[in-house]
Amino acid sequence: MDKEKDKRLVQFGKHLRAVRKGLGFSQDYVATNSNLTKSNISEIENGNRNLAFTTFLELAKGLGIDPKRLLEYPIELNKE
Repeated sequence: MDKEKDKRLVQFGKHLRAVRKGLGFSQDYVATNSNLTKSNISEIENGNRNLAFTTFLELAKGLGIDPKRLLEYPIELNKE
């Protein structure tokens, strides 16, 4: 990935953090309930990691939500 963060990853990370906090969960809680580490979750929330589809599903599982909820935000399709 470019040195500059991909805005789409940053947008998703902010949305993920908002969903997690809205549910009252810590990163530790989500990590415990998924096959991810707290570090993985932090990297995603900070827009530093482009996640695989299986990771996306693990996040939903760890949050106890339908995966489609993680896509319910305005998504910019252009990288710039």
